[in-house]
Amino acid sequence: MKILSPSLIELHAFLAVCRQGSFRRAADDLCVTQAAVSRAVQRLEEHLAAGRLFERSPAGVVLTPRGAQWRKLVERHVLALESAAETLGRASRPRLVRLSVIPTLSIQWLMPRLPGFHERSPGVKVELRQFRHDEDFTRDDVDLWLDVKRPSRRWPERIQTRYLIGRELIPVCTARLAKAYRTPRDLQGATLLHHTNFPDNWARWFAKAGAPCTPRLGPGFDLTMHLIVAAKAEMGVAVVPACLVERELRAGELVMPFDVEVSSGRGYFLCWKRDAAAFAAREEFSGWLLEQAHAGGGPGAG
Repeated sequence: MKILSPSLIELHAFLAVCRQGSFRRAADDLCVTQAAVSRAVQRLEEHLAAGRLFERSPAGVVLTPRGAQWRKLVERHVLALESAAETLGRASRPRLVRLSVIPTLSIQWLMPRLPGFHERSPGVKVELRQFRHDEDFTRDDVDLWLDVKRPSRRWPERIQTRYLIGRELIPVCTARLAKAYRTPRDLQGATLLHHTNFPDNWARWFAKAGAPCTPRLGPGFDLTMHLIVAAKAEMGVAVVPACLVERELRAGELVMPFDVEVSSGRGYFLCWKRDAAAFAAREEFSGWLLEQAHAGGGPGAG
């Protein structure tokens, strides 16, 4: 039988350019030279005799109609091959879970608990991989993601998700600042530290506290970790997910000026590829994460 399909090298080069939108970034992703990626794509175009698969410009590359058709036909199958190879290869390797986690959740919630997982499951190794704000969940170096549900984001169909933790927002500040506020309405005159990606958090909280308003926001930060540090430095009052300030509240570094929490409707989610084969280490770690989220109250709770 005559083999009509191109080589996997050419397919991987093509799909990397699709994902990255440039030959240079695709080369970095594949750990090869840009020339090697260009040659592989050129061989693919010649093999298919379908003309150009990409339109090239100084700003990057975009798929031609034929290129888009080809990606739709082959991407799922190439990813399935990668998943099959990964599954079979695990039998000869240590039990490993590769995790990408949003930085503040990693520092404030996961890391303090991770020693407990290693104690319970010493045979499972957890490796943290680089977190990407523009994650498209196509990379093959991650088994699980812990990511935040953003207002404008819909999870890709290829991804399975499960809510983990972090919907509940609370106000926090130092004990010294808290003495100045007698009612939730008093906070309207405070310096309101806010997350630039979620500017509606304060309006949600004031509405829940019985003091609806259009708040005058103070300094903005693009990471909740920055909000927490700023609140500890007495720059103002922050509204943050309760799970991210457990240690600070226990230590008295921060306090809640009012015991009012509100749901953001978002939170952090456990994510994995629908078509990825399940394996014991991933299921064991996922189960432990969900137990920890359900227990609450800090490391070792419950």
